[in-house]
Amino acid sequence: MNTPRQRKGKPGYVSYVLVLSTGAILGLMMLFAYRSASRSAQVQSAVQLRVDYAEKENAVLRSIVALTPNRAIRAMKNGSNSTSSVRNPLRWRNIFEESLDMANARTSIATDLLDSIGVENASVGNSGDSTLTSESRIFRSLPGESGWVSPGINRSLGTGYPVPLSTSNATVISNDNVYPIIAKDKVYGNLASSGVGLPVDTYPDFNILTYPEINFGYARPGDPFVAKRNWWAFTMDIADHDDNLTFLSTPKRYFVLSIYEIPSQLAISASAFMSLGAYASGEEWQDDKVNIEGNVFAGKARVEADTALDSLASRRGMTMGNNATIGGQSFNASPFAPGVREAYQVTQGDFFPVSLASESGRVAFVPINRGVAFFDRFHTENGNESNTLSPTTWNDYSVGALQCAMRLDITECKSSTDPTPTKLRFSYLKGGVRTNLDIQLETSQYSGLPPGYILACGENQSYDFGDTVVDVAYGHNGVFAFQTGVTGVVTFNNARFGDPLYGTYKYGYYKPSYPFEVKLLPSGQTCIAVYPQRLPDFLRALNADSTAVNSSIAVNVDYTTTTGSVNLRQPLIPCTDLDYGVILQECSDLTGFTKGFSMVTNLRMFIGDDFNVVPATPPSGYIPSGTYYPPCSLFTPEKRYGVEIDPFAISLEGQIGSLASDTAANPVHPLDAKTMTGGSLGADRITVNLKPITHPAELPPITMMNWLVVLEEVRDDLKTP
Repeated sequence: MNTPRQRKGKPGYVSYVLVLSTGAILGLMMLFAYRSASRSAQVQSAVQLRVDYAEKENAVLRSIVALTPNRAIRAMKNGSNSTSSVRNPLRWRNIFEESLDMANARTSIATDLLDSIGVENASVGNSGDSTLTSESRIFRSLPGESGWVSPGINRSLGTGYPVPLSTSNATVISNDNVYPIIAKDKVYGNLASSGVGLPVDTYPDFNILTYPEINFGYARPGDPFVAKRNWWAFTMDIADHDDNLTFLSTPKRYFVLSIYEIPSQLAISASAFMSLGAYASGEEWQDDKVNIEGNVFAGKARVEADTALDSLASRRGMTMGNNATIGGQSFNASPFAPGVREAYQVTQGDFFPVSLASESGRVAFVPINRGVAFFDRFHTENGNESNTLSPTTWNDYSVGALQCAMRLDITECKSSTDPTPTKLRFSYLKGGVRTNLDIQLETSQYSGLPPGYILACGENQSYDFGDTVVDVAYGHNGVFAFQTGVTGVVTFNNARFGDPLYGTYKYGYYKPSYPFEVKLLPSGQTCIAVYPQRLPDFLRALNADSTAVNSSIAVNVDYTTTTGSVNLRQPLIPCTDLDYGVILQECSDLTGFTKGFSMVTNLRMFIGDDFNVVPATPPSGYIPSGTYYPPCSLFTPEKRYGVEIDPFAISLEGQIGSLASDTAANPVHPLDAKTMTGGSLGADRITVNLKPITHPAELPPITMMNWLVVLEEVRDDLKTP
């Protein structure tokens, strides 16, 4: 009989081992899975946090671009350095602080959005959700330097950074580290000679620079253009503020914030709302009559008919006709439709010829447009400015009439009912000092002398008239001896003139050929006629500074009660036939103005002769080919052609702009032309050949200014610090 085998050991031993082993294995697997999930969550959290920081930084950078030009302008305005409450908002520190607020970077979710979710007692799990109150941990100057930014003046920061500007102005040196300072005292010096296109000794103010790699097409990226670059460098790291909580370290980012000062240089450049392609009459521009080279900029644009432009840039948008072409391409009126840019760049190249300033997130284009105040020195906006953070005040920087070296003002008229001018005030620079000459038009300020004589010197003294032909008088108390058509050195004494008044101390006087006079149009409108070709001789007769200094003139009406007359009133804009006008004649040969010539007036201008049609000798080092003319500019609310009669046709060359607003209801038509009597010239009688300025020697004394604000990151492989 078989007997069963006896088991050894305690029953159930094998089952316990299996259960415990399996449990241990599963526990370890769960632990590893938990650790893996935890690490994955940490990685995902870090990635999401980096994305959050990157988005915050980009929003902050865009805010800095928007804030900085506004603060730079305010630093130039009256009283900007008057009190700490006025100064403080303009500091770099406050710009950075406000940029955090504007970008809503102090919280990961907006309060209104959080409230809209409707979850009570919500808890944000973002460890980097901080109010960012320690801004100095986010923004700093470059390593080794103090302050919030490193200004680009008076020293080179090395590879990867722009060439610096130079200044000896102590105010600029001390303030540029604290505030964004734009000043005429910043110029290109020897430190910049390797980074600009022309010698800095000859062109210290504006030089040839390379247009930045941005979408806004005022110029083609990489092409040369005329500008001056103000810049400041800084570092930024939002993650550094809370890295003790997030345990997240991100690389410090290096940036250069630039404000390019760009004199208007395009064939057509204006911040106005402009109609391109048609005249106000509705006639289209004629292809064989209108030639426009290079880029066009408009604050807002309406492109009509079958207009063809090389490129078009705008701040506030544009509308295009179906037949219009930009850069040789028809966009079917929709250049900004999805995919249009990409298709163009694939087939035509990288430069897209239609652009808006808003397309570039870290770019702002700011046309400096003062409107009617630009023409009028006595405008209420153009009061005296003092106590400014920048040594260059805002009005002096942005108002053309204030920038003019010479000034011609109507100061008195016959009566409140008879506007005939009886007194003019001519102001000019002599030894760098402003000097005034009052000119009586109907009576002489010297008894016995005809109107127009000017005091030269006393008895036995000499006056040098050079080659200028003048009439002279010698005497006193209504008794004079006269000589006409004299030149050179004249000694006013009895030996030359005889003794017209024995026993009395006498004086010498002279009467030059005046470069201005009162003149009536055939309609009877009273005007001030200006003859620029006479100005060089007139200035020499006054022993004034040369036309290299006295190169621009503002013609205004002094309607103030302090220096003007109660019988004069402020001219209206738009101009009327009841206001004075300005006649421009004897202006075909402006080669006597070695630095060019500019005129600014708040009156209607009548151009009665050919203007600037005689070529001049180009300045040394001038590179562009072709005929060189003295650089000239005319600024007026309204221009008309003809003085004695209406012209049959006109021909325009150079550049055209407008000071109208880009928010106006109706567009300006930049190529419109009116005759003396107010009639419009037809399209077949207007010939236009416009081209851009490509060299600073082509800039006139007075020009419109634009700012291009660009924020760029310095590449890691280039920066020196």
